[in-house]
Amino acid sequence: MAPTFRELLAGVKQEIREVTADEVKRLLDTRAPVKLIDVREADEYAGGRLPGALHIPRGHLELRIEERAGRDEELVLYCAGGTRSALAAKTLKELGYTRVASLAGGYHRWSDAALPVEKPVVLTAAQKERYRRHLTLPEVGEEGQARLLKARVLLMGAGGLGSPAALYLAAAGVGTLGIIDSDVVELSNLQRQVLHTQKRQGQPKVVSAKAALEALNPDVEVLAFQERLTSHNVLRVLEGFDLVIDGGDNFPTRYLLNDACLMRGLPNVHGSVFRFEGQVTTFVPGQGPCYRCLYPAPPPPELAPSCAEAGVLGVLPGIIGLLQANEALKLILGQGEPLVGRLLTFDALGTRFHELKLRRDSQCPVCAPGAKVELIDYERFCSSSTAA
Repeated sequence: MAPTFRELLAGVKQEIREVTADEVKRLLDTRAPVKLIDVREADEYAGGRLPGALHIPRGHLELRIEERAGRDEELVLYCAGGTRSALAAKTLKELGYTRVASLAGGYHRWSDAALPVEKPVVLTAAQKERYRRHLTLPEVGEEGQARLLKARVLLMGAGGLGSPAALYLAAAGVGTLGIIDSDVVELSNLQRQVLHTQKRQGQPKVVSAKAALEALNPDVEVLAFQERLTSHNVLRVLEGFDLVIDGGDNFPTRYLLNDACLMRGLPNVHGSVFRFEGQVTTFVPGQGPCYRCLYPAPPPPELAPSCAEAGVLGVLPGIIGLLQANEALKLILGQGEPLVGRLLTFDALGTRFHELKLRRDSQCPVCAPGAKVELIDYERFCSSSTAA
């Protein structure tokens, strides 16, 4: 006689390992290397989840688990009451997953015990269609796209570097983009500053940028700062952002932004262009060098001409700006290897990339241990303050 479902479930629970809500809470509190997997349906998951849990519905578990977890990782599966997760745990055990358990009592028992839960970002049908190419990437998926939608990135400048970076970050679904720029759109900008159009000549660049980005992706909120970055406003402007893209074209702003990012603990993705050459690197406080480690002192103005004075190949800021956007996406998603401690240079005429290793300066006046950061305006070091 075939067993009843109750008998089948009882047999399954004898074969698998179950853990209590208190045990899972202890694992989370001690930051143990455990991966929580929510096997409920999308509507259940939308109501709340255990902190940091991955969502793989039971019907897709066998198809997707290899993309999300290794066979030797510590996995805790949960559903609403512990039945689906128990059956799923048995399946994973049969697939060779050696450290898998089911949460006894499931989400209901966890919630009834007043243990912490969080509201996940759930994509709409339109968002799933818009970001479909992202969602098929295991390194991004819905969890990664949700992180992008929550992210807040500040762009220094809506010029040659800021334009492509902003366009592609908006297209990728970065939820909040701040742009600070005090200039207006001029005809000479249009050779490289692709955010702007001829019809928007004379408009503030931040107004033009906001129109372009919100037309591209209504998911994105654009915060416009029509002002010049100074020691008096920099901390206010940086407030609430997760990272910064430095698209400025002058040394005073670069030094000021570097110092402020160190004070705030914000990653700073730096890019610069000159004639046919560009460079990009990422400064992460505490993880590598800062801008002052790379350039301890500004050069005199005669050795640091602006793009207006020296010229720049129109596509070059596009290449470097997109590399900056790529760095930002990696940082937000926690994927790949950012350019921390590495300077990537590009020669447009030779179509050659080179990579240089950067070391942290143990005597750096702003990022060495015990250094005190003071925000200063460095205008005397440079004669130009125009965005690329």
